[in-house]
Amino acid sequence: MAPSLYWWAKESHRGTPVVVKMENPNNWSMEEIESPSDEDFIYPNDAVPKGGRNKNAKQLTWVILLKAHKAAGCLTSIAAAFFSVAAIVRRRVASGRTDSTDTSSAENRAFKSRFFSCIKVFLCLSLLMLGFEVAAYFKGWHFGSPDLQLHNLYLMAHGFAVRDVFDLIYSKWVSIRVEYLAPPLQFLTNACIVLFLIQSLDKLILCLGCLWIKIRRIKPVPKQGLNDLESGDGDGYFPMVLIQIPMCNEKEVYQQSIAAVCNMDWPKGRFLIQILDDSDDPTTQMLIKDEVHKWQQNDANIIYRHRVIRDGYKAGNLKSAMNCSYVKDYEFVAIFDADFQPQPDFLKRTVPHFKDNEEVGLVQARWSFVNKDENLLTRLQLINLAFHFEVEQQVNGHFINFFGFNGTAGVWRIRALEESGGWMERTTVEDMDIAVRAHLHGWKFIFLNDVECECELPESYEAYRKQQHRWHSGPMQLFRLCLPAVISAKISIWKKANMIFLFFLLRKLVLPFYSFTLFCIILPMTMFVPEATLPSWVVCYIPATITFLNILPAPKSFPFIVPYLLFENTMSVTKFNAMISGLFQLGSAYEWVVTKKSGRSSEGDLTSLVEKPKATHQRGSSEANLDDIKEQMEKDSLKKKHNRIYTKELALAFLLLTAAARSLLSAQGVHFYFLLFQGVSFLLVGLDLIGEQVQ
Repeated sequence: MAPSLYWWAKESHRGTPVVVKMENPNNWSMEEIESPSDEDFIYPNDAVPKGGRNKNAKQLTWVILLKAHKAAGCLTSIAAAFFSVAAIVRRRVASGRTDSTDTSSAENRAFKSRFFSCIKVFLCLSLLMLGFEVAAYFKGWHFGSPDLQLHNLYLMAHGFAVRDVFDLIYSKWVSIRVEYLAPPLQFLTNACIVLFLIQSLDKLILCLGCLWIKIRRIKPVPKQGLNDLESGDGDGYFPMVLIQIPMCNEKEVYQQSIAAVCNMDWPKGRFLIQILDDSDDPTTQMLIKDEVHKWQQNDANIIYRHRVIRDGYKAGNLKSAMNCSYVKDYEFVAIFDADFQPQPDFLKRTVPHFKDNEEVGLVQARWSFVNKDENLLTRLQLINLAFHFEVEQQVNGHFINFFGFNGTAGVWRIRALEESGGWMERTTVEDMDIAVRAHLHGWKFIFLNDVECECELPESYEAYRKQQHRWHSGPMQLFRLCLPAVISAKISIWKKANMIFLFFLLRKLVLPFYSFTLFCIILPMTMFVPEATLPSWVVCYIPATITFLNILPAPKSFPFIVPYLLFENTMSVTKFNAMISGLFQLGSAYEWVVTKKSGRSSEGDLTSLVEKPKATHQRGSSEANLDDIKEQMEKDSLKKKHNRIYTKELALAFLLLTAAARSLLSAQGVHFYFLLFQGVSFLLVGLDLIGEQVQ
């Protein structure tokens, strides 16, 4: 091939030239050309284009057609997704199943009805005001950003020439807004902003503490060396450990937890497993009892307990088990929920932290999740829980030796439980209750961020919503009950202040209060009473910064940063409702609803157990029961599950979208986009389009 005429030009890779033949956008092909000639690469008018080779018009036409075909395919996919969502919404509406028809709801019906009625009143008023404001806009009442000052609006209202009755009414309405509505609304707005800033500062301090721990590579180290642990029963530290697995009608996951604890790497004579079955379903009882019997035949030190009188939910179950006469022979108790699968070395990595450290009452491991990528809901939950473990519990565990017990994946010193009063059934957060009382008695807690225990996240919004209701009503109920004990406890003033103001008030009460009040009530109201202003940095910049900090412990979740911000504001309705129920001791604060499990991790674990060789007889014994378990799971899957319509979320969606339409009249850009996207988020959640979809 002859040398290039333009030797000073940058050499570029020519590749294999092809000819594209296309009869229509759906029928095209490519054929290679054997060898291009130099004339194919000679540029017209002796000029080298900036991008390299030139292309003739026919080639560009085919390229454009191909890109247009691809774009048309994308539009078709979007249209198909839109029609699919529309069909789902139509089925939701046609079925008529709402949260009000849910007989298992943990919410107090009287309070729930009043709360929903208040939201409906706000919605109706917002629709009336939107129509009123639109009519005023077309009659010449235009308010731009410079006009949203109290003094200017007052002058405008009195300076307009009253042309008809409507102008007279609207001018009076503006005067009422300026003189009577705006001042108290602005005061409430400022109060919520102060709470918002305090809570944001708390999160920033926690993140700085976590950064310090990461930089200094600080982590709890047991005083007992690993070599001593592996030296055998004579020289190693192998105290007597009681393992408890409380469960209630959880046939989807019981087998995996039993198999996991039976394979603990701990001397057989040094631990006992209690299966605390509170199931009221005879089939579930039979399956669990049969599983325990099979492990007993394989020399596992395991017993089955079932209560006839099922008082006190999980706390009553644990309290009953601790009253057994043989418990006095054990020094520690490890607790796992039915869906948890501890690793074989769990006890070896947790129990040594008690060695020569008599002040330690609890060693807590973090959770990991087998279904974190199942759907959008599980991905958003992962962000919250990763921050909870990585930042909140790790920082509090290192600097003040106190955090809330998570109810599972932890090891307690039995003496600490007994001195703190044992398990109590007075709240639905028995784990937080015992942790608070143990802290008031001077016991210290250790959090192990590098010891993980696998479990399962709720995959449906219904299950997640009920779980969050229990998690946010219980702490407020506990706060009312334990406040006198905290004040009179013989601990330092700093620890009392931390427990009252930070642990309870700021993180359990203030957070759901301002999230719901500021972004779901006050922000829409400021659109209809624009004289009270909510700064853009409160609506956009600070929340974005805090969300960025929240997502740092789960860096793979960065693509979901915007959905996470919107979803957290959406969940503030449930959390606010639960907080009020617990604070004022409404009926729903005392109800316990077991979080539904899907059993996905259980089925996968069972398959892996069968595939293991029979040399490891503990796990191989589950093979005989695998067919029965799968058959039972298939029967359960045939039971009808339904997606519901959530009325409060839907009402708030329309309220926010109405406020977004009103903000357009005042040209408030940031507020409009926030209200629009937040309204869409409420709409998706209200129609139960997030989480598990039941066909």
